[in-house]
Amino acid sequence: MKKICFIAQFPPPMHGLSKAVETLYNSNLNSEVDPYGEFEFEKVDITNNKNFAKNLLKISCSKADLFYFTISQTKGGNLRDLVIFKLLELQHKKCLIHLHGGYYRQLVDNDMAGWQRKANYKAIKKLSGVIVLSNSLKKIFEGMIAEDRIFVVENCVDDQYLLTDQEIEEKLKVLENEKFLHVLWLSNFIRSKGYPFVLEMAKAEKERVDAGGEKRFYFDFAGKFFEESEKEYFENYIRQNDLGEYVTYHGVVGGEKKRELLKKCSVFALPTRYPNEGQPISILEAMGDGMFIITTDHAGIPDIVEDGVNGIVMNDTVTGAGFYDLVYKLSNDIVKETALRNTRKVKYQFSEMEYLKNMEKVYIDITKNNRGGVTPTNWGVTVYVDHSTEMAVAA
Repeated sequence: MKKICFIAQFPPPMHGLSKAVETLYNSNLNSEVDPYGEFEFEKVDITNNKNFAKNLLKISCSKADLFYFTISQTKGGNLRDLVIFKLLELQHKKCLIHLHGGYYRQLVDNDMAGWQRKANYKAIKKLSGVIVLSNSLKKIFEGMIAEDRIFVVENCVDDQYLLTDQEIEEKLKVLENEKFLHVLWLSNFIRSKGYPFVLEMAKAEKERVDAGGEKRFYFDFAGKFFEESEKEYFENYIRQNDLGEYVTYHGVVGGEKKRELLKKCSVFALPTRYPNEGQPISILEAMGDGMFIITTDHAGIPDIVEDGVNGIVMNDTVTGAGFYDLVYKLSNDIVKETALRNTRKVKYQFSEMEYLKNMEKVYIDITKNNRGGVTPTNWGVTVYVDHSTEMAVAA
């Protein structure tokens, strides 16, 4: 039985990457979970950089046949990654990386010093394989590694958040006579994730109602504030525009509370331009739970949301107020028809079962088909570990 060592971010905190890693690690591919599992899994949790030196020791001592590595999309995190790549290279280990985002190539080509850029190109070229989240994201690694070593494995929806067929049927039946639609924004509160855009839509809704129009939408927000400035912006906007009767903040949601929120809402809005975006799991969850999607043509999103088919996909020229005028014209019948189409798409294409099946294929390809491991080479960079801070430093 082949052993795979996960070098990855495990929850907490819970976000798209850590959730995907947890789903994979605790799946029936792991022989500790299922006696008939195909592989033996072990893990090195790289969430906390204070454990960097200990993690290097774990990696060095591992006898794994393959190292599955979820890489960073920041310059500092990349220094850590280069140290790990170097260690695996020196030990002639096979390494498969999984990029949960779309910013890596821009980071390497535009934001790094020459030596760090060169080190990345040489490191990627020697890998056994790379995984991206969608076909449009394969371009990130074009020219860095052979095309036949670029794999596409799309994200999946956690089964616990998928409504049953009966629940979907009930939800769509209620939608037929719904007087106003609940619009959901669910993500971490980062401005480039588009929550100010959705607040602008709420403001436009209030202005229309104040002018004598019929109330059409209610806006629900959920997620975590990492910066106090984001929380202040959100709360001040609601207060200054008197949106208390149009907006509810549900806090950080999970489990049954999250499931009920997904069940209640009919429209999902994520107008994101977040640089690190890949293929947002939140969009897949919303589609799977029967929602009309409002989003952008950013990163890998166009691979899962087609304008006019799964919802509305916008470009950079649209404002929140301007976009609201377009959304206002949506009929409940169109929302219902689109929601049903989205539910079917996710259940057939983005289920946990499909995700695990695709990951298993990649693992088998790498471990059993003799795709070469990392071979020693001079990257033009000397690395050492500063034990006083346990952070990777380049010299």
